[in-house]
Amino acid sequence: MDGGGAKAGLQFPVSRIGRYLKKGRYAQRVGTGAPVYLAAVLEYLAAEVLELAGNAARDNKKNRIIPRHVLLAIRNDEELGKLLAGVTIAHGGVLPNIHSVLLPKKAAERAEKAASATKSPKKAAAAKSPKK
Repeated sequence: MDGGGAKAGLQFPVSRIGRYLKKGRYAQRVGTGAPVYLAAVLEYLAAEVLELAGNAARDNKKNRIIPRHVLLAIRNDEELGKLLAGVTIAHGGVLPNIHSVLLPKKAAERAEKAASATKSPKKAAAAKSPKK
């Protein structure tokens, strides 16, 4: 199996992946296209994670991607989050999340909502305009 990565335009090592597939005894025989396809899939996933992690680093005004950025990228993406749901990333931390019940309630906002919650728009307009 020659390194088919150059022909396929891949960066990931096709011959090494082919060697791992054979050595791992996943099947008695491994086709020539299998390592190329697997290398392409792995390269795509790596590029996707790196792009999202780079965006997370830029959002935090950093030039270097750290494990925290990788975690934020994975957990904030629906599909990657589902794929890597059971994965723990070392030094990644946790997603910032405060349950809405625990957030402080503002008394002014509640008073405004109660005043504006009248039965019909005509009554709300009449309540705002002063009567003569």
